[in-house]
Amino acid sequence: MSVTKECRRPSAVESATAARRRRAAFAPDQGTAIHALAARLRRLPPSCGPVRLIGIDGHAGSGKTTFAERLAVALDDAPVLHLDDIATHEELFDWTGRLLTQVIEPFGRGETAHYLPYDWRARSFGAPRPLPPAPVVLVEGVGAGRRALRPYLARLLWLEVPNEEAWARGRSRDGEEQREFWAGWVAAERRHFAEDPSRPCADLLVRQRSEGYEVLPGPAGTSGSTLFLTHGNGPSAVC
Repeated sequence: MSVTKECRRPSAVESATAARRRRAAFAPDQGTAIHALAARLRRLPPSCGPVRLIGIDGHAGSGKTTFAERLAVALDDAPVLHLDDIATHEELFDWTGRLLTQVIEPFGRGETAHYLPYDWRARSFGAPRPLPPAPVVLVEGVGAGRRALRPYLARLLWLEVPNEEAWARGRSRDGEEQREFWAGWVAAERRHFAEDPSRPCADLLVRQRSEGYEVLPGPAGTSGSTLFLTHGNGPSAVC
């Protein structure tokens, strides 16, 4: 698929100041729900080496990046891995192997991961960027709760925004120059979630309110492995 996309992620230099920017951008009091969630996540057992890896999934435009940044602040500047840095024009969703090799496997050994961030303007990978095995690491992006990653997640969170509403937000945010990208993206995202749905396996659902967030039990809850089936030709998910 031929798509174009402007790079909305920080450069390597900007990444060094990301924590300071988050502290400046978000006031300490973002509501009790997000701080209560942070406290719950800290108490979880590690899921990937020494790391409590938290997946934040949802449709494009649902607010995952903003939520992840606010949750990171509540977690004392926990590292955030944006899947936009892992995907490419040619591999919008076929990036599992790269993530496992560059991030999951080093974390499993208790080592600092080094991933190659993709530059959406240059259409090439940049210099290796370190990602430390912190007590909690957030992975945000469409597909963060995919089947291949779920065994390594301590919790899977889903941003509860209907797909059409989320996509409309994304189109409005990115403007007319991104219309071609969004046409290709929506088709690719539909295929991805039809084949590998995340929401049925979410431990928690996150809804944005006028002030702060509401965190609700997800379809999977915390009861462990569950089989979800749909009637007809719909997707199924083993969580």
